Amino acid sequence: MLPDGTAVGCDPRRPRVTIGFMPDITRADVVHVADLARLHLTDDELDRMQTQLSRILEAIETLRDVDTSHVGPTASVIQLENVMRDDVVTSPMPRDVTLANAPLRDGPFLRVPTVLEEGR
Repeated sequence: MLPDGTAVGCDPRRPRVTIGFMPDITRADVVHVADLARLHLTDDELDRMQTQLSRILEAIETLRDVDTSHVGPTASVIQLENVMRDDVVTSPMPRDVTLANAPLRDGPFLRVPTVLEEGR
């Protein structure tokens, strides 16, 4: 934000329209975010993103009217529960079956690409 209230990367000649108190997404905003994300968008994609992002902001604005004073902080909206089972000892799969889809094999061993050069 510049000292005069103009958002950085926006055309100062275009008045900022607000949805509630959230500013509408301008094409310059979409171009700026696309540049930050290293996305190369066509003109049609820029127009579509501007429309879609503006609609997302409108949806968020409608959520501001929802009374959440009785709702505590939450990390998930669904109940999470670990499903545990008893460990059961079984016979192992044969080595040939286990390595059947291995991309690299060295006889009875699984080969993996070298990650660290130390110890070579």
